[in-house]
Amino acid sequence: MKKLLLLSLLVLIPSTASASTVPERFYVNGSGFGHGVGLSQIGAKGLALEGKSSNDIINYFFPGTTIDTQTELNSIRVNIAHATTYVTIVNPTGVISLNKNDGAPVATVPVGSTLKFAVVSKVISPTIATPKQKSLVVPAASTWSVTWDSGTIITVNNGGVTTKLAYGFVNLKDVSNKIELTTTLRLNDQYIYGISEMSSSWPAAALQAQAVASRTYGLSRMGSLRKECDCNIYNSKYDQAYVGYSKESEAKYGSLWKAAVDATSGQVITYLGKPINVYFSSSSGGITQKASDVWGTDFPYLTNVPDPWSLDIVLNPQYAHWLRVVSQSDAAKAFGLSDVATMKVDARTTSNSALSVTATSSAGKSSQLLVGVFKTKLLIPASWFDITS
Repeated sequence: MKKLLLLSLLVLIPSTASASTVPERFYVNGSGFGHGVGLSQIGAKGLALEGKSSNDIINYFFPGTTIDTQTELNSIRVNIAHATTYVTIVNPTGVISLNKNDGAPVATVPVGSTLKFAVVSKVISPTIATPKQKSLVVPAASTWSVTWDSGTIITVNNGGVTTKLAYGFVNLKDVSNKIELTTTLRLNDQYIYGISEMSSSWPAAALQAQAVASRTYGLSRMGSLRKECDCNIYNSKYDQAYVGYSKESEAKYGSLWKAAVDATSGQVITYLGKPINVYFSSSSGGITQKASDVWGTDFPYLTNVPDPWSLDIVLNPQYAHWLRVVSQSDAAKAFGLSDVATMKVDARTTSNSALSVTATSSAGKSSQLLVGVFKTKLLIPASWFDITS
């Protein structure tokens, strides 16, 4: 009887020990927000508050570069509605014109009317909805353009997302039986007026540095027209945030952003005479990243630069220090394991940011994620972190 009891206990011990090694949650403690390559926006704000100019800020975060002024900057095509099947344009302030792709007018859309576009059998069908009048259906075509007079503001609605436009003109094109809606406008000022990558309330030098960086980013994307979006550039995180007229029309501070754009007219960042591959993010873990550590490609001007302002709790209250709690179930799902007994950073860059994270199950099985995948799956703000359980 004693032998049977002892044997039962021995069988139970491994199972109990394994269960005790699986924590309920993990704690990810870190700093910074974003990839941390190039311009730190919090760092730009800190330098501006210390009295540095926009040129000082750019030269600090992009060492070895030059700020050139170019008199000829072509128009840029920005995608503001990607792969959609239905989109509307409202014109509350003036008359707009619906045109064929060659510019020939087809119809005039009165003030207060709505222009609706829908994909029907690989062509785009427009409808003009006028208050108190019967809607007018226009014969479908694969491409359209919409123009308006100076001073008119139009509003593009796409799946609940609205974009106000004051400049340029709009194109609609059928691509793979979906609507690609783009706006074409001057890169130098009209496009930059609508960039929303930094708070307009920040110091002028920081705003000016952002304006130059954003203009350079746009210029570097002008080489070709992307077929999948009929555009040079997207209006979202895939490139840089473009919100149209809403940025410059912000109450109280919108005019400050527009003034910063005008103050840097034509200015772009170059290296050996060519526009640089410009990158920027909210903040870092105290030192910016090398491009080669993040994306594997080296650029001499995208290197490690001290960024103490990102760790200043006053300048960066949300991301100077942060904590994310990862549940056992979320950790197991992210790594594709039955459970996660341990999770650790197993490689770091010269800036002490994580390169990869490895998790091990209670059964001894391991799974590794590159830090970019780890951050995406578990909603981690930046690569500068430690993990405890």
